[in-house]
Amino acid sequence: MVSLLDGVRLVPKFFDDNEQAALLATIRAIVKKAPLFVPRMPKTGKPMSVRMSNCGRLGWVTDKEGGYRYQKTHPTTGKPWPKIPEKLLTAWQQLADYSAPPEACLINYYSADAKMGMHQDRDENNFDAPIVSVSLGDDCLFRIGSDKKSGPTNSFRLESGDVILLEGPARMAFHGVDRIYPGTSTLLKSDGRINLTLRRVNMP
Repeated sequence: MVSLLDGVRLVPKFFDDNEQAALLATIRAIVKKAPLFVPRMPKTGKPMSVRMSNCGRLGWVTDKEGGYRYQKTHPTTGKPWPKIPEKLLTAWQQLADYSAPPEACLINYYSADAKMGMHQDRDENNFDAPIVSVSLGDDCLFRIGSDKKSGPTNSFRLESGDVILLEGPARMAFHGVDRIYPGTSTLLKSDGRINLTLRRVNMP
């Protein structure tokens, strides 16, 4: 485990190659039940460049009408989200210094040209729990700053199997993904990256 900044911890290759393949197979099964959808910005309805789904008791969604929020059902199928895989729950138990399990796991798929602008994870009712993020597939350039959007930033390259945690002073830090490095992993069938983000939404 490497401390990158105050409250930012990186665990390189927390999941080895075999574990990544098994986790990917589980995520593919989840996405068959809860298909990827295109999240849209509030007010404008502009589509984001990622496609996403969720698993867990709650799922994060956004659209023009309702904005950013968590809900118990898939926005298209209307069905409850599938359960969070045991491998991810175990990772949370091992890495997150928190007494309660995650309630949501965001599944973001980045194509080779997708990005994620600088943002805070602030739609939760609980900011005490850490954010635990798993990378699968191609490398990405991850950028993080402070709780001020205009503040200085640092960038780190994340590889398949890496886990990064945002906790304490970094829990409300602005962060994003500047680019994907196509062809840096053979895990996925085509270029791209999957990001699995574990979050605790409510207080225990």
